[in-house]
Amino acid sequence: MELMAKVCKSEEMNFERLAARIFVAAGGLFWVAAVFGMDFGYQNQSFGDAAQNALLYLAAALLVFGIGWFFENLAAALLFAGAVVAVVWGVVAGWEAGVWWVMSGVLIGPMMISALLFYRAARMQRICELKV
Repeated sequence: MELMAKVCKSEEMNFERLAARIFVAAGGLFWVAAVFGMDFGYQNQSFGDAAQNALLYLAAALLVFGIGWFFENLAAALLFAGAVVAVVWGVVAGWEAGVWWVMSGVLIGPMMISALLFYRAARMQRICELKV
């Protein structure tokens, strides 16, 4: 039973890192496109104003991506905290079931999965460093 054994699995660690980074990058691109589309298409803002608002989300995604590249535990904590904040936001705002469903699929779920993958990759890195 290898469940609790501390065995270095570098391939698994690299896959977890890659998957977490893909989740963060894809989520960031989704939110940039969603914010731009909402502002430009539905709120009739100018192209420049909509792009400026979308750049804030791009900066946030790049920040988390950069932190995750070098500090996986910190990225995991930030992503987990962000998911908790999104849940609190939903409770306070009184989201209906459809909004919960959408936000769970495009924000809360991917953030939790990325956080877990970053955490597992950082843990495996520590195990691999101890085995060397």
